[in-house]
Amino acid sequence: MKIIQKEITLPAYKRGFHIITETIIKAVPELKTFTVGQLQVFIKHTSASLTINENADPSVRTDFESHINVMVPENQPYYVHTYEGSDDMPAHIKSSLMGASVQIPITNGRLNLGTWQGIYLCEHRDYGGARTVVLTAFGA
Repeated sequence: MKIIQKEITLPAYKRGFHIITETIIKAVPELKTFTVGQLQVFIKHTSASLTINENADPSVRTDFESHINVMVPENQPYYVHTYEGSDDMPAHIKSSLMGASVQIPITNGRLNLGTWQGIYLCEHRDYGGARTVVLTAFGA
């Protein structure tokens, strides 16, 4: 079994859902050396998250942002954690709902995603800044 781990910094993205699949693949060229394995992608932040979903139609990402903002609205009177801005506490909740990591099979040197699947960075802050991601590939 071999294990490769890298930490990369993603540039700042505006609030919303962004496909980062190619960035992840380019950051780990060693994926080509795996016949079978797994790639775990983990984000080291509490106000951004990761998920896998539609990679073809950008309106899906727009609808994700619209819907999650209805599910977890800003400026709720019951929020206590408000000193970092009106988008901060909702960002923490959204991050927990979406998750901090995704795991993708590696098959014959490639991520074994479905035809229409891509890895999303879910930026839940208005000005989140650069985000750090840990990439861990393991397998044979």
